[in-house]
Amino acid sequence: IFSKTTGYRHASIEVAKPAIIKLLNDKGLAADTTEDASGFNDQNLAKYQAVIFLNTTGDVLNETQQQSFTKFIRAGKGFVGIHAAADTEYDWPWYGGLVGAYFKSHPDQQSARLVANPATPNLGFTAPAKWSRKDEWYNYKSISPDIQVLFYLDEKSYRGGENGKQHPIVWYHAYDGGRAFYTGMGHTNESYSDSPFMNLLWAGIQ
Repeated sequence: IFSKTTGYRHASIEVAKPAIIKLLNDKGLAADTTEDASGFNDQNLAKYQAVIFLNTTGDVLNETQQQSFTKFIRAGKGFVGIHAAADTEYDWPWYGGLVGAYFKSHPDQQSARLVANPATPNLGFTAPAKWSRKDEWYNYKSISPDIQVLFYLDEKSYRGGENGKQHPIVWYHAYDGGRAFYTGMGHTNESYSDSPFMNLLWAGIQ
């Protein structure tokens, strides 16, 4: 679980790290966390099946670390991006492709309705009926045409949406030999004690 920031720092990082570790430990998986980018080397990454970018922001990896992370994904490993993972590494197009989109803007925090995409499988996660929750809802740019969207935001249910009728907020895809899952939710502290969100996150990690 990697949470280095060089831009805006989410207060929820400190709540999220122990919550995600507990989630994984309860499922029988080992997990650890760091903000030290030097861990992105071939020898260390070989110990992991997936890396979670938890509200990272800005330029977090140098060129050598980027090369090791690229090899990690190309070896068939997994990436999970949470919320501000899309607000990271704007100068590294490969990473933008891995996440599936970049952050563009966001309105004030407010409640919005999420709509499941019936055209894609639900990864074993069943959303609440008429799922609505409060978060900081991102608008995106450079959205990959290859992402498999699991949930859209209903822009009619809140103010400030800029991606139209098909505003992606949770998606996954195969990428450069590996696999990636992203959720735009996860700004708030409350997210990490919200059962539907944490159940979705577990499904995505799987």
